Amino acid sequence: MTYHPKSEFLSVMMTRGFLAGCTDYQALDDALLRDVVPAYIGFDATAKSLHVGSLIQIMMLRWLQKTGHKPITLMGGGTTKVGDPSFRSDERPLLGPDEIAENMRGIRSVFAAYVTYGDGPTDALMVDNAEWLDDLNYLDFLRDIGRHFSVNRMLSFESVKSRIDREQSLSFLEFNYMILQAYDFLELNRRYGCLLQMGGSDQWGNIVNGIDLTRRVLDHEIYGLTSPLLTTSDGRKMGKSQDGAIWLDAAMCSPYNFWQFWRNTMDADVERFLKLYTELPLEECARLGALGGAEINEAKIVLADAVTTLLHGSDAAEAAKATAREVFEKGGVGDDLPTITVTRSMISDGLSNTALFVMAGLAPSGKEAKRLIAGGGASINDAVVTKPALIRAEDLGRDMKLSAGKKRHAIVKLAD
Repeated sequence: MTYHPKSEFLSVMMTRGFLAGCTDYQALDDALLRDVVPAYIGFDATAKSLHVGSLIQIMMLRWLQKTGHKPITLMGGGTTKVGDPSFRSDERPLLGPDEIAENMRGIRSVFAAYVTYGDGPTDALMVDNAEWLDDLNYLDFLRDIGRHFSVNRMLSFESVKSRIDREQSLSFLEFNYMILQAYDFLELNRRYGCLLQMGGSDQWGNIVNGIDLTRRVLDHEIYGLTSPLLTTSDGRKMGKSQDGAIWLDAAMCSPYNFWQFWRNTMDADVERFLKLYTELPLEECARLGALGGAEINEAKIVLADAVTTLLHGSDAAEAAKATAREVFEKGGVGDDLPTITVTRSMISDGLSNTALFVMAGLAPSGKEAKRLIAGGGASINDAVVTKPALIRAEDLGRDMKLSAGKKRHAIVKLAD
């Protein structure tokens, strides 16, 4: 179906590549034209930060607000205790309440960079689903909510069916997640007039469940909209690098490393990522994405600058670009490289160079650091490291530059 929306928000979703599916294009478009539409996306607190894989949903909330509607960021303080089984091959590890609370504090700080919170009609609202899930009476919930769900239908959803088809265990705890998420939509509609749930296309079944439940219990019409599950052109899951997730929290991924991740975008992804992750006009995204040869690198710098500015601010983006220029064009150290500090007591008996690469975040483990060295990919002060060895205090008389390949660098400083 080719639908030509009249509302600005739905038009942005379609033309910039955010839209994978919608439960009712015409009715949602009409609602967006008629009044301010409150819409939500849920984020479970399974880590201390969200990573780049969640950025497409965050940008959807940003565009929602920019086009005159009300974003609701739903924190999964309740559902994190259960775990979403969608398209996973195993059960999520269960987290305790203290760990969930700590993770939520870290995640909350990211959203303020993208949406404005407040009391106005289009100001964003942050809600925790533990407010209504923690105190549920199980028997009342089964009677009032559970009776509206067909197990046969739930088993047919692809997110569940794929687990069962692979003969992988799906616990009753996880199976309940779908009911809890549907109940979230019901409660958000009842409490805040929320009309739209957005999420990745793997959430389609959960979203449809919430729409059906709300229709049955409250007789309200609400809608669902999904985004594509992104992979890079070489098949990697979006938000992952060879070193793991690219986090949105500066304490877990420095602005320089974040900037560099986008600078290293593959040529084939540049236009698509400019449309999704920046606010540049579509014509400019197309122009930059069509550049060839060495010129495409300038487009990647525009992409890295724009995405980093949105999250970390223009000063951080400029500092990251200056450091990249110093390191790659001039062979220097740069002021914004990730830095670790070692003390004389830590290094009194010598510290292995493999340990330094791990401490600097250039290798995930000592084993991987040794493999990096064996492959000729590790350098110290631009000299290739040929074997594992001890680093002593006299070797750290000045800043030491560690490099893993040509694009990843860190600085080691010695403190008393």
